[in-house]
Amino acid sequence: MKKLFLSKAKKKNKVKKFLFLLLFAMSIYYTYQYLDQKEINIDQKELVEILLSPNEEVTFLEKLTKKLFPTKKEAVKTLIKTNYQGLIKKEAIPVSKTSKKKETDPIIYIYNTHQTEEYAPSSFIEYSVMPTVQMNNYILEEKFEQENFNTIVEEKRIKDVLNQNGWNYAGSYQASRVFLEEAKKTYPTLKYFIDVHRDSLSKDRTTITIDNKNYASILFIVGLENKNYEANLQFTEKINSKLNEKYPNLSKGIYKKEGSGVNGVYNQDFSPFTILVEMGGPENTVDEVLNTSLAFADCFLEVIKENEIS
Repeated sequence: MKKLFLSKAKKKNKVKKFLFLLLFAMSIYYTYQYLDQKEINIDQKELVEILLSPNEEVTFLEKLTKKLFPTKKEAVKTLIKTNYQGLIKKEAIPVSKTSKKKETDPIIYIYNTHQTEEYAPSSFIEYSVMPTVQMNNYILEEKFEQENFNTIVEEKRIKDVLNQNGWNYAGSYQASRVFLEEAKKTYPTLKYFIDVHRDSLSKDRTTITIDNKNYASILFIVGLENKNYEANLQFTEKINSKLNEKYPNLSKGIYKKEGSGVNGVYNQDFSPFTILVEMGGPENTVDEVLNTSLAFADCFLEVIKENEIS
């Protein structure tokens, strides 16, 4: 009798589990259908607006939910939370809705030689935009502008320059050099140049936890085939030291590259304040990348403030 009772209880549990999974799968399916019908289109700028929206400290997915579901946000938020563990809180930063044109004296230029390097998509985001390294640009821009450092973010496509010149992907640094020269000609006051990339390693090698918050690791690249590389190296070392002072082990250091099979210059001959920084890898989430971008901006600002005073 006892065995029969246990057998029935097990069957009931199995049925309950099956029904739960069925309902969960249906909710996901119909949610996606709803999103698809809405034809939501979120670009990299709008993605950053969501990330940095001045709401209560909630995750990116919760912020995205509020944008997509203004009337049913609580129900969808609950659904998201059931399938998204380790939610990361972040500081709220006000973001303007419109992109500001820098007409006077910008000193920072941010670009991506490899614009298509992507991060891990989160729930729903594949219906709008794949997060790429360009996302970092707008986060940095907002932080720099708040500190009154006028900043230019490159929005033209590297692919177009490659196609126009008949260059393949290996010519990406030639293409970004075109952008650098055009930007400097248009804005002669530009002084600091940041080329943002993403590493290709697995998540266990591109993620670090600091004070219970996950970050995408940073790695700096300095090419030694630029005859004036010492100036770039010195500048990069200052930022690297500041990062590991304030965010221990966030930076994996400075990788010095030269020899056959590598670029060796990375356009760092363009200015003594040109840096190449890799943030995270393909499996890092937008929350982790956001945390890192804010940390990098914090330390970069400290270094250039010291540099401008001296």
